[in-house]
Amino acid sequence: MIDLYHPSNWKYTSPEKEGFHAVITPDNSACLVTWIFRLNLLKGNSYTLSDEKLELNGLVFDGNVKLIHDGEVSNLNKLDSFYLPAGVNVEIIAGEDCSIYFGGSFCEGKGKFFTRKFNLTLPLGDIHQIHGVPPYKREVFMTIAQEDEGSRLICGITLGDPGLWTSWPPHQHTKDLEEAYCYFDIPRPKSAFHMCSRKSGKFEFVHPVSTGDCIIVPEGYHPTCGMPGVKSCYFWVMAAHSPDRRRYDLAVNDPAFA
Repeated sequence: MIDLYHPSNWKYTSPEKEGFHAVITPDNSACLVTWIFRLNLLKGNSYTLSDEKLELNGLVFDGNVKLIHDGEVSNLNKLDSFYLPAGVNVEIIAGEDCSIYFGGSFCEGKGKFFTRKFNLTLPLGDIHQIHGVPPYKREVFMTIAQEDEGSRLICGITLGDPGLWTSWPPHQHTKDLEEAYCYFDIPRPKSAFHMCSRKSGKFEFVHPVSTGDCIIVPEGYHPTCGMPGVKSCYFWVMAAHSPDRRRYDLAVNDPAFA
């Protein structure tokens, strides 16, 4: 029997075939409040998305799409994103072959549909951030920030520097938040490496990850590193166990690496 709580079983590879796919759910993982989906569409095809219980944050990580919501049209390119509260519909039409990651969690009746254009020229602040210093500097762009209205989700994009670390020093937010990392722009056979550990000062398991791979963080520490020349690039999804813990400042660094 598979031990879903052991870090060796925290990697999920998302399907590349066309359609809407549930990748990570509380039924197939150690997560309690986190869902990850992937939508693949061929050029010209469409999909109508809605969920009665989940809020969803979608990231276009390949291609481009047109969204139709409440009669309004939005055009999203690669690394643009959108937020969809429960019970709300959006039609997604592929402008070219495309893939979208979705993070989801329980909706508490908060939030409104919005889109966000990826823009690293924004001044540093709530949406565009720089974390760490070399050799663990990374650029972060929030797709749904703590300051945005929502129920349990805080999500964003992290772009590391080639061959270097992200999410360092190792940190955990086990009591308050689950997390999933959904990797992109790392074509096989290139890879980054995602370290998982529930124990201070130790890496229990290391997963090589490429585009399409997703790693859950139901608990414990979770730094990443790219192989030489490879940026560790991922869409991260944090889901709060309780709506009042939907905060970005709850991480506790591993004292062994202080």
